[in-house]
Amino acid sequence: MATTAATGRATAVTAAAVWGRAEQQDFRSRVRGCLLGAAVGDALGAGAHGLTLDAVREAHGEDGLTEPVPAFGRRGAVTAATQMALFTVDGLIRAQVRRDLGVWHPPTDIHRAHRRWITTQHDWGPDERRPDLGWLGREEWLYARRNPPRACLTGLGDEHLGTLDRPKNPQAADSGTLPRSAPFGLLVGWEPELVCQLAVECAAQTHGAPGAMLAAGAFAVVLHGVARGGPVEAAVDGARRQLLARPGHEPVVAALERALGAVREGVPDPERVAALGADEDRAEGQLAAAVYCALVGEDVRHGLRLAVNHDGPSAVTGALTGALLGALHGETALPPAWLAELEGRATVLELADDFAMEMTQGAALHGPGASSPGWLARYPRA
Repeated sequence: MATTAATGRATAVTAAAVWGRAEQQDFRSRVRGCLLGAAVGDALGAGAHGLTLDAVREAHGEDGLTEPVPAFGRRGAVTAATQMALFTVDGLIRAQVRRDLGVWHPPTDIHRAHRRWITTQHDWGPDERRPDLGWLGREEWLYARRNPPRACLTGLGDEHLGTLDRPKNPQAADSGTLPRSAPFGLLVGWEPELVCQLAVECAAQTHGAPGAMLAAGAFAVVLHGVARGGPVEAAVDGARRQLLARPGHEPVVAALERALGAVREGVPDPERVAALGADEDRAEGQLAAAVYCALVGEDVRHGLRLAVNHDGPSAVTGALTGALLGALHGETALPPAWLAELEGRATVLELADDFAMEMTQGAALHGPGASSPGWLARYPRA
């Protein structure tokens, strides 16, 4: 788990942040863009789930999947990637709220949040007898099983926390931990090394293979750099620097370098995305493909179309790419027609705004002395 010194530094940085109105508005736009963009990319990719590129082209034409198509019985439906990312946000807000009690260990709060997600995967609906659910845990549309990664189900199946020395599912190297790591990158008041550490520790709860844990950390740091207003290339370089001192970093760093190099190799096409590893469900390959699509996408629509047309887990690649492009450009850059059909859009927006408000104005919502009863009902300290 994170050291006391590290979490103490995060506390100091967060408490010291001063937000002007323009900065708050920019931050809220990037948070909305990240969460909505990830969900839109997830929903677009869900239409290609389980299909080869040849099958996608046969069904939708030579250009492949260019618009959302029905999945899980409707257009705009999201997968477990979006579900888990939303619960990550919920856990981050609750970590901030619980800090007033002198309790500050975000990995534990994130784990509790993901355990609440597990409840949605086997219960018919919210159990109103549980005081810890908060408002997100009472959103009935989340109580649907949407292709959750097996490692997430098994890793979060008990209350035991994995550690970096003894992670859960040490052989799990797939990309299942990446989409839920995007919200860590929105902690713009934290230093990159703390963002990376938190993402890696939380990945260890389900995906213990070094490549999967470090890819989660790298993705969070890339998104962190973008959410702070930097270019994607600089954010990737920052992620590389964070990984170099960590054992087992070589495959992930090599994947990031391949993504940067591919930008100069010619016109973007599905074959180039597949060559980066998108057609295989390994964390480092999905990371590389998403970074590449974010770098070469002419706009959000083009980047997402490029991201989902391949043989691999298209919903994951779409979610990662959408998170990066949304954080880079803000929510107004997202395709309006795709947003209009997005499942749970109101919930995603509400949670995004709550996160932005907590991170910029949390002191006005709760403190050691007095707190807003409405806020604590939404995000219980239990």
